[in-house]
Amino acid sequence: MAAPAVEGAAVAVTALRSVLLRVRQAAERSGHRPERIRVVGVSKTKPVSLIRQVYDAGHRCFGENYVQEIIDKAPQLPEDIKWHFIGHLQSNKVKTLLGGVPNLDIFEGVDNEKIANHLDRGVANLGRSPLKVFVQVNTSGEACTFPFINYCGFIAAKSGIDPSGCLGLVEYVKLHCPNLAFSGLMTIGNPDYSSTPENFRTLLNCRLEVCKALGMAEDQCELSMGMSGDFEQAIEMGSTNVRVGSTIFGPRDYAKKQQN
Repeated sequence: MAAPAVEGAAVAVTALRSVLLRVRQAAERSGHRPERIRVVGVSKTKPVSLIRQVYDAGHRCFGENYVQEIIDKAPQLPEDIKWHFIGHLQSNKVKTLLGGVPNLDIFEGVDNEKIANHLDRGVANLGRSPLKVFVQVNTSGEACTFPFINYCGFIAAKSGIDPSGCLGLVEYVKLHCPNLAFSGLMTIGNPDYSSTPENFRTLLNCRLEVCKALGMAEDQCELSMGMSGDFEQAIEMGSTNVRVGSTIFGPRDYAKKQQN
């Protein structure tokens, strides 16, 4: 019974090495520094044993989209893993996430002031060092899910802040959330998780606006864009953080997924 698991781990490790090579080649083609690009292995629905095999191959950065999964997996894996939580988070799950994953490295999904405030208070209550966060931007222009008006008067949504409100949300995090370290911008792309060059250009434009307004160097504002189907194009357009799941770990088994 162990043979399929061993075979799956070998496939994942080989796939990881292929992804890292493709990342390097995409960076070199476009004049970017390969060492500045982070590959997040998105392991949702995958067992701890498979993640451990990829870890043993030398990888240290993994991401999850669901609170229950990450708080179940993190304690079973080495503490030097740098976990990313990716996407929208309900405010009532903040305490569970922060308390359950002390080695959470980056939160990729601040899409409104409410979640920023909850994260800020949660980090303060735990007495941990400031948590790095990416502001999530809705670059596809799809209809907002559960939209509301934020403090700047811009529309915010479950899928990210509208580009017109990006600067305002970044300013809010930097001015009002001392326990959060604004580190970059993130987009998921289209509702089906695909992306287009226009999605990437929108995020690039948001970074230009943010850096100009706040006097930041562009290399101080990461761009998290690109997934399994388009990470090479994203890197060529300037991504510093790509989120690669199925290309490394294989197709996901959503029948096993636990909702957060």
